[in-house]
Amino acid sequence: MSDITAPRHVGVILDGNRRWAKAKGLASIKGHNAGTENIREVLQKALDMGVEYISLFVFSTENWKRTEEEVGHLMSLFVRLMKKEKDKLLSDNLKVVFAGQRSHDKLPKSVKEAMVDLEDSTKDNTAGTLVMCFNYGGQTEIIDAAKAAVESGLSADKLDQKTFEQFLYTPEVPELDLVIRTSGEHRISGFQLWRAAYAEFFFVDKNWPDFTTNDMEQAINAYCSRDRRIGK
Repeated sequence: MSDITAPRHVGVILDGNRRWAKAKGLASIKGHNAGTENIREVLQKALDMGVEYISLFVFSTENWKRTEEEVGHLMSLFVRLMKKEKDKLLSDNLKVVFAGQRSHDKLPKSVKEAMVDLEDSTKDNTAGTLVMCFNYGGQTEIIDAAKAAVESGLSADKLDQKTFEQFLYTPEVPELDLVIRTSGEHRISGFQLWRAAYAEFFFVDKNWPDFTTNDMEQAINAYCSRDRRIGK
């Protein structure tokens, strides 16, 4: 292993819940249920290895194209998950922030309220930050940031990379160091396009419900073994 320290910010594209369920002859919603049950231990492993920020791609702007039944189940599942994990997040001193469009017409009031409650309840926590990319699209984030910059009255000659980053959904979150994608897909699917500019990638054939703490350890160790020249 090289002398590179653990990644500060790890992003995870949680993919393969439906394929996991299909392979077992189960309904898609069973795969999503299994996927949520897998989150806590895997994320704790990353935190134990020194990761400070963890971004999860849990619901994209494209996921609205799924069936009304599946989307409805996902919305209910997210609300239950946020309420269920609230006490644990508080006891673990973990902060939660949400990245994505919150004003979407289809986003249920119950989801919006649960998001605000969880952010407010954990805002002063300091042991790590969990970024939930919910109703999120990387291109949409950049477009929204550009609109916000224009609406702020910022002149073109004052716009640079650092200034533009202040208009992103979660400007306090640093760039990604490592992106993990499960299910065997080898694409980014619009995940954190701005912050992933110099990220390392780690692709896993396993579907998300089968992703283990050992897999997370392997991904982080692989990152630490790489020579990150970044243009040098």
